[in-house]
Amino acid sequence: MAKYSLYVPLKPKPGKEAEVEAFLKQGAEMAKKEPGTIAWFALKEDDGRYAIFDTFDDEAGREAHLSGEIAKALMAKADELLAEPPQIHKIGIIANK
Repeated sequence: MAKYSLYVPLKPKPGKEAEVEAFLKQGAEMAKKEPGTIAWFALKEDDGRYAIFDTFDDEAGREAHLSGEIAKALMAKADELLAEPPQIHKIGIIANK
């Protein structure tokens, strides 16, 4: 069972929604190459925001992801696409199905 996760809410700049969605789709492809990333989800919330939620078996996998290509790409595009800096929430999973 994955016990570690990340939740990263993203607020796009007005008019940048399609670009954020394209970036997230690209991120899903990149996540497939990360052996420590168990699951990676791009979410569209009903308030117009987006989010990334991903899971890991251990802290090493989570830290490798945080220093990996997706995180670097997100930080490189943040000023262009997002209305506010991404906030990375480290979350522990206590139960799942």
